Amino acid sequence: MDKNSKIYIAGHTGLVGSAILRKLESEGYSKIILKTRKELDLTNQKMVFDFFESERPEYVFVAAAKVGGIHANNTFPAEFIYQNIMIQSNIIHASYLYKVKKLLFLGSSCIYPKLCPQPIKEEYLLSGPLEPTNEAYSIAKIAGLEMCKFYKRQYGCNFISAMPTNLYGINDNFELNTSHALPALIRKFHEAKIQGKEKVTIWGSGKPRREFLYVDDLADALLFLMDNYDEEIHINIGSGKDVEIEELARTIAKIVGFDGDIEHDYTKPDGTPRKLLDVSRINQLGWKYKTELDEGIKLTYDWFTKIYPSLK
Repeated sequence: MDKNSKIYIAGHTGLVGSAILRKLESEGYSKIILKTRKELDLTNQKMVFDFFESERPEYVFVAAAKVGGIHANNTFPAEFIYQNIMIQSNIIHASYLYKVKKLLFLGSSCIYPKLCPQPIKEEYLLSGPLEPTNEAYSIAKIAGLEMCKFYKRQYGCNFISAMPTNLYGINDNFELNTSHALPALIRKFHEAKIQGKEKVTIWGSGKPRREFLYVDDLADALLFLMDNYDEEIHINIGSGKDVEIEELARTIAKIVGFDGDIEHDYTKPDGTPRKLLDVSRINQLGWKYKTELDEGIKLTYDWFTKIYPSLK
């Protein structure tokens, strides 16, 4: 990409899309195409095709998706599989029809098999059963990865896919019923602190291990891949480090300033026991993460406190 390339970010208001936008603007890219959900319904094929025909983007980042944590995935599986398949299929096929120079599709580490060998290599995709609590979302995302692979194979499209680990940061979702673990814990501990509560309850045993990546580091990686990666196989993006949920909770409690007790609700599911990506492929290309977990949580919490009044 050059600074005058026409670049479309699908999902620019979300966690990932907004980070991509911040990164592109900071690097001086001037022709960024943005459409809100109200302006462009990405599940509507005609609207998507009309948009591509009129705007003719040269590069596309597919960051638009319906996402959520365990509760949301368990409760709305039909919505997760339908909306994600429609969004990505419309964008990928339109990018083929209207000759997009390069497309980058975002997967998610949760689409690897539940009991994957650790750390998880790219080749482990489709090697075993999925985690049941997010199966609908995973199947949709796998379809997107495979679409990019087969469009590249059959039509010669330069469509690549990236597989980020668990993400967090500015513009995350802090709604307790639909959010992921890290932002949910930030909100729980913050509210416990300001309400003077003596304890916070977290889901499950706290023993599962998770890897986390600050979303602005992801945006940096995606720009790097647009310039340096053209392979058919998807590529993992992460820190290469993981942490127990219990330890994560204690770190967040300390940063937030909550000094009460942490209790467990053992009736809630743990999800996958461990998810740590093998990031040697992207590291060998020359990219590594920059933001350590405690630093990223502090940045996220500072932003959260500014927008918290609007969440009530």
